Amino acid sequence: MSHIFTRNLTFQSNDLGRETTLMFTFDADMQGLYEDVFPVVWKVSRFGRTGTYKAHATYTSQLAFSKPQVVDGNIIDAKTSVKINDSEKTSLTKANDVYHFSSPQSGTPGVLQAVNNTGAVQDIAVGFMSPGDSMPKPALYFHGVGNGSHATARFTPVLRAYIMSEYEETAIIRGAVETPAIWLQDLAGLAESTTWTLKRDAATGRYTLVQS
Repeated sequence: MSHIFTRNLTFQSNDLGRETTLMFTFDADMQGLYEDVFPVVWKVSRFGRTGTYKAHATYTSQLAFSKPQVVDGNIIDAKTSVKINDSEKTSLTKANDVYHFSSPQSGTPGVLQAVNNTGAVQDIAVGFMSPGDSMPKPALYFHGVGNGSHATARFTPVLRAYIMSEYEETAIIRGAVETPAIWLQDLAGLAESTTWTLKRDAATGRYTLVQS
């Protein structure tokens, strides 16, 4: 079993000068992105124009597949899930209208796989467990996985931050975000707890996230 780690992230601002919304998502480049697989909004944090603001987020590297419930483009819950590690695979089945993931077994090195053996097309999500939650937080959404086909993810915890107010948490991002990311970090390379300060250059309007 791979080593499980936790990352506690704090984002803060002070007299930012403009009300600003940060959107965080794991949308690293991968095959089929925005075609068969779509990133999901992890966190949305809002910071006021004046005064001090803080937002907290905790990432745990225990990955999991889930059978998502989607309403109006948002993943609101999951019917079932299974914890999985790198280089493991699981099978999704359905009996008497109940979905079930099999216990993970050794699979293809370097990837996670969920095989759809339900007899029908299914949507599958991969995400990570959060402390206190019974179902995983979705990070990637696989749409229309055919029977006998599989959802395959080479998941690296590269988190990006965008100045973006159009999305809510757990929203499925159907197309590439038009604005460039202001921050990108591989969470595996960070200390367990880090603090980042959001700043805005009043002259250029450019935003930065700087480690405090």
